[in-house]
Amino acid sequence: MLWDDVARRVSKTDFPERLAMLRKQRGLTQKALAAEIGVHFAHLRRYEAGGSQPTLEVLCNLARALRVSADLLLFGEENRGPVNEFRVQFEALAVLEPDERRVVRDVLDALLLKHDAKRWASA
Repeated sequence: MLWDDVARRVSKTDFPERLAMLRKQRGLTQKALAAEIGVHFAHLRRYEAGGSQPTLEVLCNLARALRVSADLLLFGEENRGPVNEFRVQFEALAVLEPDERRVVRDVLDALLLKHDAKRWASA
């Protein structure tokens, strides 16, 4: 299955459903995944039912065990960044020198500050 297809399907659900979907895609039972991440399977069952939320350590272990990023596990597409329109540009920033990346960060900060100021002024 292509990564983009997985990301698109997974991002349309909430955390409990995403967790269950990813576990099933890996062919793991609740007991097997729970053992792999070091929790009792009853905890994993509650995570998938939405009855409780895992700790940060457990989230990290879940992401590793399911071979996904933690942000894919936690957030829907609308809450993940950057938006596709800017994804390539943001990924390309890695090749810039540190001083050039600082300039980009400063420009983005200024634009966001300007946006916030307009929003506050109109409120």
